[in-house]
Amino acid sequence: MHADNSVFRGRLAPYLLVFPSLILLLVFLYYPAIRTLMLSLYQSNVVLGTQKYVGMQNFLRTLSEPSYLQAFWQTALFAGLVVFIGIFLSLLLSLMASNIPSGGRFYRLMLIFPYALSPAIAGTLWLFLFNPEIGTVNSVLYSLFGIKPRWLDDPNLAFFLVVAAAVWKNLGYNIAFYLAAIQNLPREVVEAARIDGVNSFQMFWKITVPMLSPITFFLVFANLIYALFDSFGLVDILTRGGPIHGDTGVTTFLIYKLYREGFENFQTGMAATQAILMLVIVGVLTTIQFRVGRKQVHYGG
Repeated sequence: MHADNSVFRGRLAPYLLVFPSLILLLVFLYYPAIRTLMLSLYQSNVVLGTQKYVGMQNFLRTLSEPSYLQAFWQTALFAGLVVFIGIFLSLLLSLMASNIPSGGRFYRLMLIFPYALSPAIAGTLWLFLFNPEIGTVNSVLYSLFGIKPRWLDDPNLAFFLVVAAAVWKNLGYNIAFYLAAIQNLPREVVEAARIDGVNSFQMFWKITVPMLSPITFFLVFANLIYALFDSFGLVDILTRGGPIHGDTGVTTFLIYKLYREGFENFQTGMAATQAILMLVIVGVLTTIQFRVGRKQVHYGG
């Protein structure tokens, strides 16, 4: 007798189970995406209630706008620094934390802790630390060297302050993945390398880094998305896109410029256009990463 191994007794049952998920996707993903694409073709103002079809003019206007081009290059530099510095520091700290003989759990918990903070709380902490007048950092610097840097007013200092805050905020996320990967490295490979007389640097560069490359490949993409989108809260709390340098604020990144167009200038058409452009940028970067980065990934086994 042939056994019936089918899970569902009727053809309709699988579709009924998938239906709630489809509704959620339609309402919260596909409809907003289609609506954003449609809005990008209109010149609209939600306050005045006006809407005029302009076709691709919003895209041409945005791509020829000096302030947008400046925000684009600032975002590219910011994202590059956050990804590179964040992954380098995370890997270094993870290797150090994994070799602590006693109290390792406490140190690992403290390293991961910043990721648990919301961007608003993290931004507020950095704002109190680096406040030019009453901040803890300036109090120490003034007592030691007699200086009080204007962290939030100087364009260069403000930019690198936001970079440092963004890197610190996301360290815990990277460290959690690296620690798990390091603890699961094949012991026989490490022991064989030590027997062969491999020094610490060779062990790190020739063995540890290649074996961690799948995690690094994932974290590059995760940190890139974080830098492009999740840095909004830090920027809004610390600098609000300023200070002004050139055609726009030095910390006005693409996501913050999009916010200003939509919620301060109420130009929903321009905001939708910038959202579409950011989607294209992420798509292009993802394609490049998967085509180029995967060649550098070593999968053991």
